[in-house]
Amino acid sequence: MRSLTTSFRPARRPTGTAAALTGLALATVMVPAVAQAEARPGGELTLYTTREVALVQPLLSAFTARTGTQVNTVFVKDGLLERVKAEGARSPADLLMTVDVGNLVDLVEGGVTQPLKSAEVEAAVPAHLRGADGQWTALSMRARVLYADQALKAGPIRYEDLADPKWKGKVCTRSGQHPYNTALVAAMIAHDGEARTEQWLRGLKANLGRKPTGGDRDVARDILGGICDVGLANSYYVGQMKSSKPGSDARKWGDGIQVLKPTFAAKGAGTHVNISGAAVARHAPNPAAARALLAFLVSEPAQQLYAQTNYEYPVRAGVALDPLIQSAIGPVKADTLPLTEIARHRKQASLLIDKVAFDQ
Repeated sequence: MRSLTTSFRPARRPTGTAAALTGLALATVMVPAVAQAEARPGGELTLYTTREVALVQPLLSAFTARTGTQVNTVFVKDGLLERVKAEGARSPADLLMTVDVGNLVDLVEGGVTQPLKSAEVEAAVPAHLRGADGQWTALSMRARVLYADQALKAGPIRYEDLADPKWKGKVCTRSGQHPYNTALVAAMIAHDGEARTEQWLRGLKANLGRKPTGGDRDVARDILGGICDVGLANSYYVGQMKSSKPGSDARKWGDGIQVLKPTFAAKGAGTHVNISGAAVARHAPNPAAARALLAFLVSEPAQQLYAQTNYEYPVRAGVALDPLIQSAIGPVKADTLPLTEIARHRKQASLLIDKVAFDQ
């Protein structure tokens, strides 16, 4: 894999079980038959990604090993849509990969994608995790969970419960305007309506133990430090912290919390999830190779490698979780609200967060 990386920041290398699986994958991962047929042996494709290359490199290397198709990567830290639009029909990008459903919808609305037309993707990925118009697909999920003090005795909990006055001064979170939280608020609007969501945001703000700031791992740090009892954070950070060097701060934070899996109050609703995903570029020079790579990325062996390498939840049913995630969190009942519906309320959510002065 040739990397044309810009603004690259080093990422965690797979260790332990993940490293073993990476080596195994390079030798044994099988690409679906259709993918092998579409991907021209010895050909190449160009991937523009906002995900750090090291997080997906084992999967790309496995794809190349099976098909002979070279994957050239371009890491675009910021401004992916603007870059592809500026390049126009001359863009070398075949596949666009990013995190957060909102970023994928922005690519579609910006006119830089094309329909996937992949039977493998449609068979492997549930409809609520794909674009309604077939323009994008999820590749992995991250659940918005609650980190909690290990001494806390908590039964089933709902996101709406965090506005209960019993949590006053006991909740931590990062900025409300961070995409992780904006997506959660957008999902709340879709489930409960704007008026009830505003009321919930005001109650949540009143219960904060500190100003919304920092990152998700800081939530674990502040729980261990006694600043708060619970906090909103993403699931995969648990794996990152628990796999850190013994004795390090991150390891202490990860080992010092328990993880709760909240759901929305609506009947049948589950735990909020966001995604990493991808779309075929509108002017892709090699669209067949891009579709072949997507078909591979949602195959069972690749989904297992995703889970083991990045501590994320597979989008394909029946794929084993990373052992750290299995023991610390376990499976989640992902909310089946279509991600396109959540994305539709993003602007509304952002305005509401500012209206209640959540971050001030």
